[in-house]
Amino acid sequence: MTRHVEIRRNTYLDSVSLMSMSTRANAVAGVTQAFLAMATPMNKEVLANLGIADPAITEARPSDLMIVVDVAGDDAELTAAIGEVEAILARRPTGGDGPAEIRHRTLAGALEEAPDSNLVLISVNGAFAVREARTALTAGKHVMIFSDNVPVEDEIELKRLAHDRGLLLMGPDCGTAIIDGTGLAFANAVRRGSIGIVGASGTGSQEISVRVHDFGGGISQLIGTGGRDLSAEVGGLMMIDGIEALAADPGTDVIVVVSKPPAAEVADKVLGVLGATGKPAVVCFLGSPRTESGYPNVQVVAGTKPAALAAVLATGVDESTLDLHALNLPLIEEVRGKLAPEQKYVRGLFCGGTLCDEAMFAALATYDEVWSNIQKDPARVLTAADASRAHTFLDLGDDDFTDGRPHPMIDPSVRLQRLVEEADDPEVGVIAMDFVLGFGAHEDPVGVTLPAIREAQAKAAARGHHLEILGYVLGTDLDTPALAGQVAQLEEAGVTIASSSTNLGLLAREFVMKGAHR
Repeated sequence: MTRHVEIRRNTYLDSVSLMSMSTRANAVAGVTQAFLAMATPMNKEVLANLGIADPAITEARPSDLMIVVDVAGDDAELTAAIGEVEAILARRPTGGDGPAEIRHRTLAGALEEAPDSNLVLISVNGAFAVREARTALTAGKHVMIFSDNVPVEDEIELKRLAHDRGLLLMGPDCGTAIIDGTGLAFANAVRRGSIGIVGASGTGSQEISVRVHDFGGGISQLIGTGGRDLSAEVGGLMMIDGIEALAADPGTDVIVVVSKPPAAEVADKVLGVLGATGKPAVVCFLGSPRTESGYPNVQVVAGTKPAALAAVLATGVDESTLDLHALNLPLIEEVRGKLAPEQKYVRGLFCGGTLCDEAMFAALATYDEVWSNIQKDPARVLTAADASRAHTFLDLGDDDFTDGRPHPMIDPSVRLQRLVEEADDPEVGVIAMDFVLGFGAHEDPVGVTLPAIREAQAKAAARGHHLEILGYVLGTDLDTPALAGQVAQLEEAGVTIASSSTNLGLLAREFVMKGAHR
């Protein structure tokens, strides 16, 4: 093995760019491991845990960029790999001499160069995000804050500033938006249409947009709010502004709201605003017991698939023309017959937090022993360091798993390791997984996972067990890679395919149902 370690002083790159660049660098021919990150204490600790030590890394400061490249071959192979990594860092096509992207050292410089721009995407360290967002809002620009670790007090102050100026402030920790047909951060390629979404759940918003596309509808706008927006502290500031923006938009005929369970008083406020719009509206508060809105134009549903369906039907589509993929009862009986009596648990390994939530809530409707790192019951909470137990559903994109690491939608290596480990448990019958396609995500999430799937299947087979791998691909025919190709790879590997996030949770729950539960 040959290693290159380089520290670039006072060279800042945002986390979104570095996650994507690291993924591309690890795919360069000959590279066994590449690590591109700012020299924060957390990232240094990650390198130390990987057994990578160097005096230059020890002395590097948080404002410095660390570049570590390992190859299996000699110096010539390392030199070639470094050239490819340099092209990635310069934002040129690897292997070519195309022009680099225009880069500005400050937001002020970017605004001066592009004065007609109307939206700023911020993904700097959370400690600096507030300052940059305030600068952008003061300049009259809409803002999307991908960064997390922003204090809630600052979030409230920024959203009030945006509201007073008639601007959108999406975030902090906002991972998804589609504005005027352009996807921001993580987003899928969906057709334009008349259904607008305001979401406090990133992958929940993606899932609804994809299901709308699948049902033949289209998206006018998808406005993200950040996950804390519907908390009692923030009070739905961005959700309400987003709803009112869609109410005033002549291109939006139906409004969809998606969120994890909001504070009760905030839910009432959001429903009241939707009722006042007069437009047909659909509300999906995942995990909430609420079933009625109190307003004739507002429908409350329990899952992402029902939300998308209700929205499309509200545009006038005839339900009889849709392929709704009803739950496959013969398949359920077939899988139950393959599992041994002791195989009674589901292990869910998810990149998308809302997709994890939806599967977990389906299990909670039937089973008591349901554990997760995002469980609302503190007695059933697991951390990233904990082993799975009973029914376990893990959101691997949660902060506990991503400290110092790329999000699993970009780099799924943490999930691959966990997948193989779960196969060692003889009581596991089903491993449920999502595969998220689209802008910002891994270029081949299925392909990179197949070796681990085969290893897990082989482990179970060696002890005489069938291990049911249940997969759901969140994507469309317009995404790159396209949905059909990813599904075909999974099916070839013997993976059962769920048609939606909602169906994934129901199938996983039913596959392992035993005895009196049936």
